Amino acid sequence: MAMVGLFWIAEGDVYVGAKPSGMAPGVRLTPEGVVALGEGQSGLHLWEDVHALTVADVPVKSLKRQVGVVTDVALDVVMNLAMTLGPGRTGEAPPTMTLGLESADGTHELKAYVAAAVGYSPTEVDLSRALLSRLTEGAATMATTLAAMAEWGRSWEGGSPRTSQREELLERWVD
Repeated sequence: MAMVGLFWIAEGDVYVGAKPSGMAPGVRLTPEGVVALGEGQSGLHLWEDVHALTVADVPVKSLKRQVGVVTDVALDVVMNLAMTLGPGRTGEAPPTMTLGLESADGTHELKAYVAAAVGYSPTEVDLSRALLSRLTEGAATMATTLAAMAEWGRSWEGGSPRTSQREELLERWVD
């Protein structure tokens, strides 16, 4: 499993945002269409009906955000040492981003958890938005692009690539 831009690629599966678990919100991109996962948003939107894909509420990596995450981790450590509630903050869900999907039957707002703890680089956000737009350019473009992403996911071993590698992959998939 690896994060590349706004996408989480697990073996041959491609998600926008983090791969969901249970009833958590998520969005999976398949050769058939965009699959909304999770409580209150399940359903399949066929590619032939999808006119546009946009993304909003994306946290962009910044020094302030990075310092905030470090502060939160330090606070968690102190709280866990002082209290015996166990690790992590209970009841606090990760931030979400919104995938806007325009189709023949209207506009849909699909939620997905953010996969990047400190946010995404501005370049990765821009390239990911371009890639989402590319997926709506027609069946051949969508199939070729998703196939390339899935094939990369099946062959990749290890965690997420470094930022420069992720940007290079996104550029390749956008072209």
